[in-house]
Amino acid sequence: LKKKTEDLKRERRLAEDLLHQMLPKSVAKQLRKCQKVEAENYDQVTIFFSDIVGFTSIAASCSPLQVVEMLNNLYVCFDSRIESYDVYKVETIGDAYMVVSGLPERNGTKHADEIAKMSLDLVAAVRQVVIPHMPMGRLQLRAGIHTGPCVAGVVGYKMPRYCLFGDTVNTASRMESTSLPQKIHISSATYDALLTDDAYEIELRGEIEVKGKGKMKTYWLLGNKNYSVQN
Repeated sequence: LKKKTEDLKRERRLAEDLLHQMLPKSVAKQLRKCQKVEAENYDQVTIFFSDIVGFTSIAASCSPLQVVEMLNNLYVCFDSRIESYDVYKVETIGDAYMVVSGLPERNGTKHADEIAKMSLDLVAAVRQVVIPHMPMGRLQLRAGIHTGPCVAGVVGYKMPRYCLFGDTVNTASRMESTSLPQKIHISSATYDALLTDDAYEIELRGEIEVKGKGKMKTYWLLGNKNYSVQN
């Protein structure tokens, strides 16, 4: 009986760990208690989007298994690195990677700094990821960041997902889609948030036309004066 109880506890821990990989702990706790998870409004968060440059053409030259293996190598690398930062991985959709800081646990004004350091780390890390079927090739990342308000909540009953909504999500996605290879494209709002401690090397990109937003003044995030990415 004692052995069976220990086995049951171990299986329960494994199930909880798996659940916490898919949903924030606070949300998973409410769902386990059959409580309704209320959507929540956040005044300020920072959202990061990235995707692989030329992914469509890379995927076209690979077998399905090779595509999955390549993305798995990349995201295992990313997932292990983002644990060093106060961020929450929202989801991956194909070759797109979405991360947020400032929710579900609020962290004051730290969210822009955490995402900025993480993004510099990931852009450096992607160059070290080996493509199994293209040993001489190297992946390139295109990244975008925006800071602003958003709403977060659980959507769906079967395979529930913790989703973010609002214009901040759309603008962060636009920052990514208008970025360049191995560049981190940031909005004016993120630029302002990063100015507080004068720790970042930032270059003005200028005004660009952004679909659905009109002209926006944007910047390139180049580095951090006091912080070097992990080796």
